[in-house]
Amino acid sequence: MCSDSNTMDTPAAKRGRMRAWLVHMYTATGAVFAFVAAWGIVHGHDRLALEAMFAATLVDSTDGMLARRVQVKAILPEVDGGRIDDIVDYLTFVFLPMLLLETSGGLYLATVLPVVGLVLLSSMYGFVAPDAKTPDHFFTGFPSYWNIVVLYLMLFHVPPGANAVILVILSGLIFVRIRYVYPSQTPVLRPLTLALASAWAVALAVIILMWPSAPRILAIGSLAFPVYYVVLSLILHARRRPA
Repeated sequence: MCSDSNTMDTPAAKRGRMRAWLVHMYTATGAVFAFVAAWGIVHGHDRLALEAMFAATLVDSTDGMLARRVQVKAILPEVDGGRIDDIVDYLTFVFLPMLLLETSGGLYLATVLPVVGLVLLSSMYGFVAPDAKTPDHFFTGFPSYWNIVVLYLMLFHVPPGANAVILVILSGLIFVRIRYVYPSQTPVLRPLTLALASAWAVALAVIILMWPSAPRILAIGSLAFPVYYVVLSLILHARRRPA
């Protein structure tokens, strides 16, 4: 009878652990993209910052699928991939978008600290709340998609005062326990959601590559998926709400 240590030393086990480590490293590359984005923001290269945050979002959208496929939790229980993911997501979805918006002149100086502080603190709660993700694969409360929010605020040249109002409202929605679709896992209409999300990702990639001169029709058309996402989330939330 083989011991546990001998089982772990088999070629198949070693390959499994290597694949699991590679998935964790893939997730962690988001931190590298975060540094590139920060460098771009500090040096006035907004398009580079947006490209790096977009790349980090692609990693975040695909690493969970890879983790489930290679069973990283079972193979590497000593490494918490979810914690890696949360650290990277807070940097690339929350902190860096706020920094980019501020350096681009998207907020009045007097509102920077209170508004950005509100976003950072409310999103911190959103990340650590016990019900942030439901067992049936929904996000609870506005899921801190600040990278997307800031991209559109900058894309449509929204005035600083309106930006502040939008950020405050969305920060408040983090605490409103509306359930939002988890695109890669919510089962209802998942094939349609993923297909639309893929087309939207391509549109955003083109917009960022053409930044800041993307065609207005493309910018407006790209809003179709966010509208679909919000409407679907509200419908599914309303159907679940107790009578």
